[in-house]
Amino acid sequence: MERKIRQHVLEGKEIFVGLEDSKRTWKVSVRSDNLEVHFTSMPAQYRVLREYFANRFPGCKVNVIYEAGFRGFWLYDLLTADGIFCVVTPPSRVTFEHQRRRKNDTIDARRLATIFETGDYKSCHVPDIERREDRQISRILVGLQKDITRVRNRIRKFFDCYVEGSEFPAGAWSVGDYERGRSLRLSAVLRRCVDVWYSALDHMLAQRKELINELRRLSRKVRYCKAVKLLSSAPGIGWQTAIRLVLDWGEDWSRFGSSKQIACYSGLISSEYSTGETEYKGRITGESQPFVRSWLVQCGWSAIRKDPVLLAKYQRVWRNSGSKKKAIVAVSRMLVVRLRALMITQTPYCIGVAA
Repeated sequence: MERKIRQHVLEGKEIFVGLEDSKRTWKVSVRSDNLEVHFTSMPAQYRVLREYFANRFPGCKVNVIYEAGFRGFWLYDLLTADGIFCVVTPPSRVTFEHQRRRKNDTIDARRLATIFETGDYKSCHVPDIERREDRQISRILVGLQKDITRVRNRIRKFFDCYVEGSEFPAGAWSVGDYERGRSLRLSAVLRRCVDVWYSALDHMLAQRKELINELRRLSRKVRYCKAVKLLSSAPGIGWQTAIRLVLDWGEDWSRFGSSKQIACYSGLISSEYSTGETEYKGRITGESQPFVRSWLVQCGWSAIRKDPVLLAKYQRVWRNSGSKKKAIVAVSRMLVVRLRALMITQTPYCIGVAA
């Protein structure tokens, strides 16, 4: 009887669903007319969720929100394909009570449903399936480069431990130093150990070369080539950085409504905690992917050698702050703002132009 009354009351209405995702179960909170009308837990299977909506809320307009997480966007794809409006929200942007002392999946699901109904939420940009798959080449390359650095460090530490220090430099090694280590005379046991590291290094270097070739192929893809050409016109931006920025941020940058918005998105603006007459600004927010910020900073170092306007920005911030790190972050932020402008206007970069 209760179910029939609920179906009658909700028939044809709009419902807002907060879904808390975990590996095995989903917590689902359903709200309508500023009330929670149902709460349940179910196996983390889309078939079960779809049947739940069809059986419990026939004829209702369903809206679903969930936090971006380890599962990616496949749930968004399935919901959208079934005509259900879906929002993926960044976990860091979900609002909570200031004095909250408890957190669990049930509370999170209900909070998601509440902010969804009131409109107090931020949504992620969800790339299409093609770009999500293509950008995995770039992201695997990031992880592979970390592994290469890790193995090189292990080789260096190995020789520090078993070979006289004068054989190798005390600081960073060059490619030639690593090659010299291959032919160094060692005991049979030590040679067997070091060969394991060199074998792993050779394999990863070969894989990195293949991934870079795949990135080059993607940079020539009809979908991306125009955006890559535009970004490559900027000082300090090569084809490899250009295609990786396109794969991560897309070809259409008009979704960044202002220069401030893309600066915030890149995570290159300073954090702030100010109240009344007290003003405090701290480190950069770091909201974007760390590897994207590292690309932009590296490009900033190259750009100041080519564009006098960016160099003047670097020198001015360095002079005022006394910090080269703050200066290059300011240059990188200025560079990314200029990249947005050329992507929106579809015009190449003009070196030496102050505006």
